[in-house]
Amino acid sequence: MEGKTGEPSAEEMLEAVRSMKVADLLLSTAATLAQLGFAKLDESTRDLEQARLAIEGMKALLSSLEEAVPAEVLRDFHQVVANLQLSYAKAVE
Repeated sequence: MEGKTGEPSAEEMLEAVRSMKVADLLLSTAATLAQLGFAKLDESTRDLEQARLAIEGMKALLSSLEEAVPAEVLRDFHQVVANLQLSYAKAVE
């Protein structure tokens, strides 16, 4: 593989996109929303409106994944939503 720079070619990138599953992208997005939500609840970066939006976004994504991912994966993500909601309620007090 002489001449390779380590960067994927356009064809390799296209093939990677073709092989992706939407459910995987949605789960990744839900995980990112959870991280953002917790960051927005931290006292130093508190933004309750953004935290609430992250919670609502996660709930919407998870409802669309009900039959697309294993039940235990959804259970874990729903637990994260519950933890975010509890943290949000404490932050509002």
